[in-house]
Amino acid sequence: MKYMNKITELFEIQYPIIQGGMIWASGWRLASAVSNAGGLGLIGAGSMYPDILREHIQKCKKATNMPFGVNIPMLYPNLDEIIQIIIEEGVKIVFTSAGNPKTYTSYLKQKGITVVHVVSSLKFALKAQDAGVDAVVAEGFEAGGHNGRDETTTLALIPMVKEEINIPLIAAGGIATGTAMYAVMALGADGVQVGSRFVASKEASSHTDFKKMVVEAKEGDTQLTLKELAPVRMLKNKFYNDVAALYAKGSSVEELKTLLGRARAKQGMFEGDLIEGELEIGQVSGLISDIKPAKNIVNDMIKEFEITKENMGKISF
Repeated sequence: MKYMNKITELFEIQYPIIQGGMIWASGWRLASAVSNAGGLGLIGAGSMYPDILREHIQKCKKATNMPFGVNIPMLYPNLDEIIQIIIEEGVKIVFTSAGNPKTYTSYLKQKGITVVHVVSSLKFALKAQDAGVDAVVAEGFEAGGHNGRDETTTLALIPMVKEEINIPLIAAGGIATGTAMYAVMALGADGVQVGSRFVASKEASSHTDFKKMVVEAKEGDTQLTLKELAPVRMLKNKFYNDVAALYAKGSSVEELKTLLGRARAKQGMFEGDLIEGELEIGQVSGLISDIKPAKNIVNDMIKEFEITKENMGKISF
């Protein structure tokens, strides 16, 4: 079955499910597995040096003949080189985040690339539309990793953005099930971007111990913090407790920076240091109970979406 809507047509995919381009989790294995399952896989460039990204793109092209894309944080230090690699390797879909969409959107579109920008507010959704992007991802603050400062939930954000933009809308933040997919599409989204659920997949490049901790997480085990630097949602562990202790003392931004240091996310998510590492994941981790192949995740979401759609027609008030 192929779902025909704005998102499946835009990306030429079977299902309107996009796998988030998450640092330390979204390599070629995960991206190709999701694309082969009918969704859109994304390689997360944010944790890759340029030569590593090229290698992942080349391996992904060999592993799938379906569309896939690359997610680029616009604050990336080697941004020009990353853009050139994407063009040279013939990638046709780019998701940009954490920066100004005007910087590269027109240039990428001139090269025949479909451009999507990730936003956390209506204001930035409108700016992205003005910059000429083909679609936006509106991400509520339930989401894991780096996030918006306004703490707008997905439930509130999606209808606000839908009302004001005229380009395709992808919902993100707190979506790990077919029921949640149905809910945000009922609110006006044309598709979903799923992150945390795919972290707990067999193909994710994140460390096995981190995946297990995601599966074991319960309600309240994540927190959005470090808003003075860059807001990030993470699992509560010793590192998080150290951050909270600095806040309790009224510490300065410089003290927060010193504690954070460098490569905390790699230390936790990729190397498996569950004590001192930064463990980025969304609130929906409390609903994730197993680690399974990406294909099964996509298939289960679609199956549950269809069951929910059928059941909604039976509800009476």
